[in-house]
Amino acid sequence: MKVGLRIDVDTLDGARRGFPQLLSLFADHGINGSFFLSLGPDNMGRNIWRLLRPDFLNKIIRTRAPKLYGWKILLRGTFWPGPLIWKTLVPHLRRLTKEGHEVGLHAWDHHLWQARAERMTREEIRDEIAQGMDRLTALTNTPTRIFAVPGWKGTNTLLELEETFELKYGSDCRGRSIFLPVIGGRKINVPQVPVTLPTYDEVIGRNGVTEENFNDYLFSLLKPDRLNVLTVHAEVEGMSCRHLFEDFIRKATKYGVSFVPLGSLLPDDCRSLTGGAIGIGRVEGREGWVAVQE
Repeated sequence: MKVGLRIDVDTLDGARRGFPQLLSLFADHGINGSFFLSLGPDNMGRNIWRLLRPDFLNKIIRTRAPKLYGWKILLRGTFWPGPLIWKTLVPHLRRLTKEGHEVGLHAWDHHLWQARAERMTREEIRDEIAQGMDRLTALTNTPTRIFAVPGWKGTNTLLELEETFELKYGSDCRGRSIFLPVIGGRKINVPQVPVTLPTYDEVIGRNGVTEENFNDYLFSLLKPDRLNVLTVHAEVEGMSCRHLFEDFIRKATKYGVSFVPLGSLLPDDCRSLTGGAIGIGRVEGREGWVAVQE
């Protein structure tokens, strides 16, 4: 059974600490994944204003966010411009590609996507993608051809623009199978590899899920006859939950699970993929809307 492994790097601390620790963890266990990197200013502390929303406040309390992420992550960029993340990533990028991982863009300004995704103009979205793509291409000396939008906030405008950037695939929604998005009756020729499994912060503290049984719960969701795509975060599984995540890797590999980059899940001929629309929905345990495969 294959599990597509997607790793998001959202913040400066995630790039500085969680990112290299995950690289070492994967090297120890001989597994590969798809890393999606935020490169621009770390303004994640500006999410503090979302505490006014009951769903977000409940999530902060349920996940014990100050302990999970640390106060630096929660406050960075709140009252001053956040530092550029890409400068911290540079020493590790050569290792990333040398060890067989996929590397793609997550965001230039992660907070901007989360805060304004549905209100951004076509030009603003194009500029955000282009700025990140150009920087990552320059850093890796390889054209960047994969993208995963922050917070699964994929819009029709974004999907159309991905086609103009000639991407190999996007991972911009939650769903159940790999498909070609259909907008206005036309297939977009950039496959979507949706995330099918919940993230740590979505389930911990809900419906009886605790640190002690989280791995068993997650393992129970893996299905050999379905698409399995898991997202982990440098700030969580690479830092405060590193040992919990390593225990999950050991458990899964013991029972025949192989972790692979998302690109390896694509068929040889993507033109044969089923078309499908992307709509707006909600995921239990996550505040706000997400794009979902209909």
